[in-house]
Amino acid sequence: MPVDRQSRLHGIPIKTPPRTNTMALKSTIYKANLQIADIENSYYADHALTLARHPSETDERMMVRLVALAFNAHKLQSVCNGDGTLAFGAGLSDPEDPDVSLTDFTGQKRLWIEVGQPEDKPISKACNKADSVLLYAFAHSADIWWKGIETKLTRLDKLQVWRIPSITSQALAKLAARSMQLQATVQEGVLMLGDGSSTVDIEPIRWK
Repeated sequence: MPVDRQSRLHGIPIKTPPRTNTMALKSTIYKANLQIADIENSYYADHALTLARHPSETDERMMVRLVALAFNAHKLQSVCNGDGTLAFGAGLSDPEDPDVSLTDFTGQKRLWIEVGQPEDKPISKACNKADSVLLYAFAHSADIWWKGIETKLTRLDKLQVWRIPSITSQALAKLAARSMQLQATVQEGVLMLGDGSSTVDIEPIRWK
C-alpha cells in the first residue's frame, strides 16, 4: 500500500488506500428486424438493427430511437441515393454522438437525430456538423422544456423539432424485447409499428 507524499514530508508514514478502477456500466444489446413500408415516400426495405441500451436508458426512450430511424429511413434513398449508412449512435454512452445518423459515402453527416430534451448548445453543435437535425421529444415534461428553450432554437434553420405524445411513447415501451420482429408502415404522417400481436400508431406533432 502506497505512502502519502504529504505525510512522508512530515515524517508520518500514513498509508493511503490504493486507487480502484471503476468498471464501466455495460449496455444491453437488443436486436430488431424491422420491415419498413413507407408508402408516403415509396420506400420499402428490411433493416437488421442492433440497439445498445445504456443502463440509464428506458425501454421507452430506446423505442423512440427506433421509431425516429423508421420515420427517416427513406432518406437513405432520397438523400443518399442508396449509398449511405443509417445507424444508431452510442446513445447515452456518448453525449457527443447522435442517437441516429445518416452518413453519405464521403463521411458527411446528412442527418443527425436526437431523442429527448437536450440543452440548446448540443443542438447548435449538431447543426454545425450535419446538413439536417431532427429532435424527437416524448416525455411528460417536454411541453415545459419546449417553452423554456424554444426562443433559443429559433435561429437554427437546419433544425426540426417533433413531439411524440407521451401516451404513445409509453405504449411503444411495451413492444421492447431483446429480440424483436417489427413491421413499420408509414402513411399520411403516421407510423404504425407492430410486432404481430399489437400495434402502436405514432403521429408526431411538429413544433419547429
